[in-house]
Amino acid sequence: MSAPLIELDGVRRVYDTGRVQVAALDRIDLQVASGDFLAVVGPSGSGKSTLMHILGCLDRPTTGRYRLGGVDIADFDDDGLAEVRSRTIGFVFQDYSLLPGTSALENVAAPLLYQGVPRKERLARATAVLERLGLGDRLDHEPTELSGGQQQRVGIARALVTNPALILADEPTGNLDSASGAEVIQLMQGLNRSGRTIIMITHDAEVAQGATRQVHLRDGRIVA
Repeated sequence: MSAPLIELDGVRRVYDTGRVQVAALDRIDLQVASGDFLAVVGPSGSGKSTLMHILGCLDRPTTGRYRLGGVDIADFDDDGLAEVRSRTIGFVFQDYSLLPGTSALENVAAPLLYQGVPRKERLARATAVLERLGLGDRLDHEPTELSGGQQQRVGIARALVTNPALILADEPTGNLDSASGAEVIQLMQGLNRSGRTIIMITHDAEVAQGATRQVHLRDGRIVA
């Protein structure tokens, strides 16, 4: 039996304000298998964002262990973590985080630039992903020329173009109307059925139902 893609053992993240220490995460144990679609659910201040930052190798636990693909992230220096983020994790953001004044095609191709992929291959791979997500007729459109739902599809395409092992989606429907939000969830469900591992952060219980599994956070702890 293969090891889980993600293993968190007793993870704590404590922030020192100078006068008091605040535990944003407290003794988190979590396993995520390859091919899971997990929703992390909780209200504001529950620790969701802190957990996402650790899962995305943007932050480190204060104590405890995080293994990604069987490798302890404590074994990596900052440059090593940047490499892990670049090649192993695709990020989808609530605010889309697209480059302004830049075409959908160039937005999606951008992560490949940092991997040293030649321009012709970058554009070919970006075109293929955008076409797969139904945006083949929007390649040259800039973000301001796209609807919110289309911008989020571009964001998802950008996350997919490096073929990462893991997609981390932070409130991916937060800025969308209900119809566009439902389309994004359906898209991620399709990606999951094709074998993609997805972890989605959300405060919305209805959105979380689109995942195949849920964990609930409150006050930095998993409560369900």
